[in-house]
Amino acid sequence: MLKLLRPAVTRVLTPLGRALARRGISPNVITAIGTLGVAAGALGFYPQGRLFLGSVVITVFVLADLLDGVLARMLGTGSTWGAFLDSTLDRVGDAAIFAGLIFWFVATGDRLMAGVALFCLVAGAVVSYVKARAEGLGLSCDVGLAERPERLVVVLVAAAFAGLGVPYILAVGLWLLAAASAFTAGQRILHVYRQTVTA
Repeated sequence: MLKLLRPAVTRVLTPLGRALARRGISPNVITAIGTLGVAAGALGFYPQGRLFLGSVVITVFVLADLLDGVLARMLGTGSTWGAFLDSTLDRVGDAAIFAGLIFWFVATGDRLMAGVALFCLVAGAVVSYVKARAEGLGLSCDVGLAERPERLVVVLVAAAFAGLGVPYILAVGLWLLAAASAFTAGQRILHVYRQTVTA
């Protein structure tokens, strides 16, 4: 769904990509910096309950996920290694976001929401793994209600508004995300199954 916004965001990031390209900065460096920034924002602010500030910091660094691709195209340095590194570090960033929330829920004594956040983390990893494994087997798996961009938007927006004092929004966001992630995993598994039984 949010893939439709990617061209517009790419246009916005293109001037910054040109500036980085002129300085010879590698897309892989941008990928690594983005992941470190996401992890620092999530693990530095979320466990303290500073949800709005943490979400803002994370969002800024999440944009590096798009900027590295823009830069790679400009430099003509897109590679299999770069794609692998990007996907791998995406999982690290996602883990940091939900780990930060889990730490905060545990610190506040909300074990139920800590469990929901943990489920979101695991379900999101399953969603990504199903696609990666299917494509590794030569199958298509580009389906799903809640892909990574949608999952990030839900958790970051919910956490940011919770940090501004909006009641229940983080709980509602995480419960919805848990349901959507489980549904998406099922969608992808069924999609792969249908390809294999009809092959």
